[in-house]
Order: sequence, then C-alpha cells, then structure tokens
Amino acid sequence: MSTSVIKAVSVSKHVATTTSSITILQDVSLEVEQGESIALVGVSGAGKSTLMTLLAGLDIPTSGDIELLGQSLSALDDEARAALRSESIGFVFQSFLLIPSLTALENVLLPAIIRGEEGDATRAMELLAQVGLQGRESHLPTQLSGGEQQRVALARAFITKPKILFADEPTGNLDQHTASTIIEILFALNRDHGTTLVLVTHDPQLAQRCDRVVRIEGGMVAAA
Repeated sequence: MSTSVIKAVSVSKHVATTTSSITILQDVSLEVEQGESIALVGVSGAGKSTLMTLLAGLDIPTSGDIELLGQSLSALDDEARAALRSESIGFVFQSFLLIPSLTALENVLLPAIIRGEEGDATRAMELLAQVGLQGRESHLPTQLSGGEQQRVALARAFITKPKILFADEPTGNLDQHTASTIIEILFALNRDHGTTLVLVTHDPQLAQRCDRVVRIEGGMVAAA
C-alpha cells in the first residue's frame, strides 16, 4: 500500500508571453513518501521553485495532475486549496517573511490564529525553546539576527503540526555556520514531528542530509 503524500503525474507548466509560450516544467513525475525528506536541486531557472509551488498547491499545472495528501489539486478551487494548505502544510522561505510589528512569540502563533484558533502559547514557547530562542519570545524581528529570524520562521512553520513542510532556500541568506545550525534544527524538528520535508536548495550540505535528491534540469527531472 502506497504511503505517498505527494504524487505528481506528467506535470507540465507553461507561461504565456505576448508572443509565445515559455515551458518551465515538462512532463515531471514524482512521488514523495510520508516522512521522507527530499531536496530539489538544480541551477537557477531550472524550474525547481516552480515545481515546489505546484506540489504545495500554490499554483496549478498547465497539464498533468498533482495529488497532495490524497486530493487532486486540479479538482479543488482556490479556496479549497488554501484550506488544505492551512490545515496540513508548513512553509519556510529564504526571506523569513516575519511580521515586523509582531514579537517572536506572536509571529510563531500567527498561522494558528489565521486558522481561527486561539493559538497555543505554551506550544509556541516550547518550539522557540527547541530552536534555541528561549527568553527571546518578546523580541521583535529587528532585534534578532538573520539566523534567529530564520529560527522563528522554523518554529512558526511547525506550530500547526504540518504533515508536509516546504522550504525554499531556507539557508540561502545565512552564513555557513548559521546555516549549519539551521539545518540541524530543521532535521531535528523533522525527526521529532515526523513531518515530510520538501526542500529547494543550492546548499550541498543541506541536500546531502535528505533521504533523496531530485535534480531538475531544463524543467525536467534528470535524476531522482
């Protein structure tokens, strides 16, 4: 019995321009198993970030189909896809995307509040402690270093107990030492929470930590 939580079948993505159509992804098929960690790698412009946005339901393919947690994304409208993401998906981005006017604790609680939940402050504080920010809960993003802001973003991603975490260049803006720390935290959270990880990265150190490396070249899967 398959335990895949993501299944892409013959997925292509084309973008129309004023004079023609650009192919970003072509006939990509991929399965990700529950609890697995995969790294999407490739040169800039290869299509890996586009593939991640499709797998996460942030966009839909031009052709082909993607099943996310057993649901065909093309069969869902925007509202239903947003509800699925809110319920089961976490995101970490290169640029942190913290709200400047909110404290570290408030930023971590935000996804739960958006879902209409009161938010579990105790769990949020435990997650901040887990990423090494105990005692920094009341600090604003401007009072935190880049590495500390990314730790807040990681804690925020796990507050809703996501089944799948998508991370787009999570160490891209960090120095090597800080990136190594973030990688350790990321995989510790993955291990402790049993979360499936899909990472877009240029970082060989990060890619090598994953169960599987999927190389994208020219919009196609070159190796998986």
